[in-house]
Amino acid sequence: MNRILIVEDEERIASFVEKGLRANGFTTTVVGDGDAAYDYAVTGGFDLVVLDIGLPGRDGFTVLRELREARVTVPVIVLTARDSVRDTVAGLEGGADDWMTKPFRFEELVARVRLRLRTAARAPEVTVLRSGTLSLDLRTRRARSGERTVDLTAREFVLLELFLRHPGQVLSREQILSHVWGYDFDPGSNIVDVYVRALRKKLGAERVETVRGMGYRLSAG
Repeated sequence: MNRILIVEDEERIASFVEKGLRANGFTTTVVGDGDAAYDYAVTGGFDLVVLDIGLPGRDGFTVLRELREARVTVPVIVLTARDSVRDTVAGLEGGADDWMTKPFRFEELVARVRLRLRTAARAPEVTVLRSGTLSLDLRTRRARSGERTVDLTAREFVLLELFLRHPGQVLSREQILSHVWGYDFDPGSNIVDVYVRALRKKLGAERVETVRGMGYRLSAG
């Protein structure tokens, strides 16, 4: 099931888009400001982003530029009230895959979402993720640490995949919770720490570093 990040600060519009996309079989996450949009999108946990331009914090243009500078290739559909040719060109040249203006027909948005997802699916698929002597085969769902094969639970697999897609990058507990467990999980839970400890036991304590006050990072060892 495709996961879509909806970035919209107007609650009425965000709720309308979210309910409609869920009714069409998509899994959705909603954020209302540019800083959260970047933090969630950069995790690699989404198949597409629906992005407003006029946002608190970073505006949509800044979010888009920083995602592309970070080599995040997730398809982005801009959904905005700005309808000038100048803004449209700036958005498309800045890395947006599509541009829609408000008010909009929901059927058209769904059609564009499906088109962008099909286009993205044609890209070459990475089947093995690697960092140093650590590897994860996404097809067989097997991990290797040096010469050792490591058995992982379903959650451990998703957590390790997230780390391997962002080697050296600090991931906050909130980012990990959203990607591995979804928004419904209690943000005050220590479940992330429990699973990080489990990975350390299986892969080696040095594999996952704690960055105090920020989160966790996969080491390059």
